[in-house]
Amino acid sequence: MDTFNVLVPGAGGPAGINTIKSLRLSLFKGNIVSTDSNSLSAGFFLSDFYYVIPPYDDKFFVEKLLKIIKEQNIKVLMPSSGFDIYGYSLNYDLIVEYGAIPIVSRRKVLEICRDKLLSYKFLSNKFPFAFTCEYHEKIDTFPLIAKPRFGKGSNNIIKIENKLDLKYVLGKFKNMIFQEYLPGTEYTVDVLSDLTEKPIMAIPRIRIDTKAGISVKGKIKRDLMIENLCKKTAETLGIKGPCCIQLKESENGELKIIEINPRFGGGTIFTTLAGANFPAMLLEMISNNNNNNLIIPKVSEVTVLRYFEEIVIE
Repeated sequence: MDTFNVLVPGAGGPAGINTIKSLRLSLFKGNIVSTDSNSLSAGFFLSDFYYVIPPYDDKFFVEKLLKIIKEQNIKVLMPSSGFDIYGYSLNYDLIVEYGAIPIVSRRKVLEICRDKLLSYKFLSNKFPFAFTCEYHEKIDTFPLIAKPRFGKGSNNIIKIENKLDLKYVLGKFKNMIFQEYLPGTEYTVDVLSDLTEKPIMAIPRIRIDTKAGISVKGKIKRDLMIENLCKKTAETLGIKGPCCIQLKESENGELKIIEINPRFGGGTIFTTLAGANFPAMLLEMISNNNNNNLIIPKVSEVTVLRYFEEIVIE
């Protein structure tokens, strides 16, 4: 692997921290530079250098970003935040002009994934996708799920048991969509595609326990059917680099997609610890002219438990 410097935005979130930890577990010898809009971001203190940067929609965002790229001689950007990816995709060509490669999908792809109703319309004719609609009347049974159309994480995802619950949701929230309730096992599948949008591998894991939408206990479970489904989904969307696809089983055991995140997920480290270090593999691809001669690692069906770890700042 060539030695170069990597920028990891979103250092305050689990996905950014996972990316940094994955790089530390690899043979990567360059500098890890992290950014976040919050000065008390844990990932800062796992990095070689860090910067507080404005949000992607701030007028000074691009100026600050390009300055960091130049100062730190950044060659690769690995966006992990569900917000930042839009800024990096929008300014892709400008970032390349400054000598860095942003590992992020095209803006059109990001918009399809961000809009859960659009995700359903785009994919449901080809793939098993949980029935999703804008109007609750189209789902005539309880329970059902209400969630923000443009939401991130588990914020405001509500299980509606009856008409009183429905009345509460309709009165309190706007821009909600409604999805069929799936009571079975939930999976997150980490998918890695190369820089030409060709899927390379997919690693499913069972979400045993979650807190605030982030998996805290999970088991890697290899399943060729699930892996092929998710690789084909990523290819149809045109995903570049990483994505994580969430699926859940219906009452009769049918597995359906519920959403796609076109970036590293909050549980990326599960896949790393199982043997497939996606951040390191991406750097290997860049070093070796995309996926030429990339070695596909052996993946173990491990169970991973997570816990808090403290950082003391003087």
